[in-house]
Amino acid sequence: MTSERRYYLTTPIYYVNDKPHIGHAYTSLAADVLARWKRMSGYQVHFLTGTDEHGQKVEKAAEARGMDPQAFTDQVSQAFRDLAARMNYSNDDFIRTTEERHKRACTALWKRLEERGEIYLGHYEGWYAVRDEAFYGPDEITEKDGQKFAPTGAPVEWVREPSYFFRLAAWQDRLLAFYDEHPDFIMPQTRRNEVISFVKSGLTDLSISRTSFKWGVKVPGDEAHVMYVWLDALTNYITALGYPDENADLWRFWPADVHFVGKDIVRFHAIYWPAFLMAAGLPVPRRVFAHGWWTNEGQKISKSVGNVIDPVALVEQYGLDPVRFFLLREVPFGNDGDFSRKSLIQRLNSELANDLGNLAQRTLSLIQRNCDGHLPAAGASDPADAELLDAVSALPERVEEALSRQAFHEALERIQSVSRLGNSWIDAQKPWSLKKTDLERMASVLRHLHTALRALATVLQPFMPDTMTRMLDQLGVPAEARDLAALATPLPDGTALPPPSPLFQKIQDEPA
Repeated sequence: MTSERRYYLTTPIYYVNDKPHIGHAYTSLAADVLARWKRMSGYQVHFLTGTDEHGQKVEKAAEARGMDPQAFTDQVSQAFRDLAARMNYSNDDFIRTTEERHKRACTALWKRLEERGEIYLGHYEGWYAVRDEAFYGPDEITEKDGQKFAPTGAPVEWVREPSYFFRLAAWQDRLLAFYDEHPDFIMPQTRRNEVISFVKSGLTDLSISRTSFKWGVKVPGDEAHVMYVWLDALTNYITALGYPDENADLWRFWPADVHFVGKDIVRFHAIYWPAFLMAAGLPVPRRVFAHGWWTNEGQKISKSVGNVIDPVALVEQYGLDPVRFFLLREVPFGNDGDFSRKSLIQRLNSELANDLGNLAQRTLSLIQRNCDGHLPAAGASDPADAELLDAVSALPERVEEALSRQAFHEALERIQSVSRLGNSWIDAQKPWSLKKTDLERMASVLRHLHTALRALATVLQPFMPDTMTRMLDQLGVPAEARDLAALATPLPDGTALPPPSPLFQKIQDEPA
């Protein structure tokens, strides 16, 4: 299989200083949908997620709970595995930075950078935010009530200690040239503009080791130092493919097609990571996509306010697939968005229950009653058919185009437009009336509606896998005929269809 038919995508590896929340679920969901779509399109896919388990913040969090760091990370990492299972993510691997394979990869990358003259020993002195595991320049620091803060709002402290440095400044012009040559490397455009502006303002060499704590990957040849957590963490993306063994079977997936990240960590992925890779003589990922943050009913999400959104609780209340649908439907991916239970209920009731669910139930019930539960044959074509059938045949390509830009909300709007068209078309064609006047035309109308529903269910599988499996079962589509290519082959006339059952339940209780 050619390299064009492989696809590698990743979530960030999630920091284990606290339990998973809606932001973690959102990033992984986007990656899961794209991974499922690519598999349905005939690609070999490798989808990676995992946990970032080193650094001073983790060491302090473990200490605060009276736990050994390894025992603490074992516990919290499992919570992220549990979330992946609960949200029905289809990841192919789950990596932990405390694994031996990862320590080997970090050590190999460090040595490679060192051999190429990209690392030197010096002293670091400057502002450091433990919460962000990041250093900030003096021009980025603000002060309030005698406390200094990073741009993220994290408190900073003045740090002076021996440190190894990566020659980041030397890569400034080469990074800017790379951004020019690859305009889609950083998305969306707002994040690209921010990164380019930051790089143009001047890069300084990057401190890549610490001596003030011990919980990390030891620097080879100088174990008084542990690697800077971001050099450690970013390496996970190649660890999982077998690095440093570039003959490993999975290495054929490198470079990554897309790294999904939150906007707060785009700098690390779009500046440090490509610089490390270029310096090591390794290929650079094709895209870094940074999505926005959620608020909760208009309020910034905060543990102190007590409005953190638990994705598992949402799933228990509203169902897994409806929550998956809503999270990618409500907000343009890349923008900030507000989580509102009222909006969730309105979308689930109108777009899933009323539009898609109602269209399926009406169509399949009519086939059961009027065609003895067997798929009718389409008769002579009618000019009225073109509007629906043209929209249906164009749908997979239109969804692909949106997903190629990670525009999940656009993909879902294009799907919903066909669902809405199906409902207006059934109302206009009135197959229940045709039963009395033109049985052949009634059969054609029902067959075309079935064709539309099959296409809708097929392209919605990545978003709502369990529900669309049930829908395809009701449509009589064999398990081996549910990828995109199979849509070109109609089901045989007379295919037996099981009695339909509702796919979505309307939510009656309005939130308080």
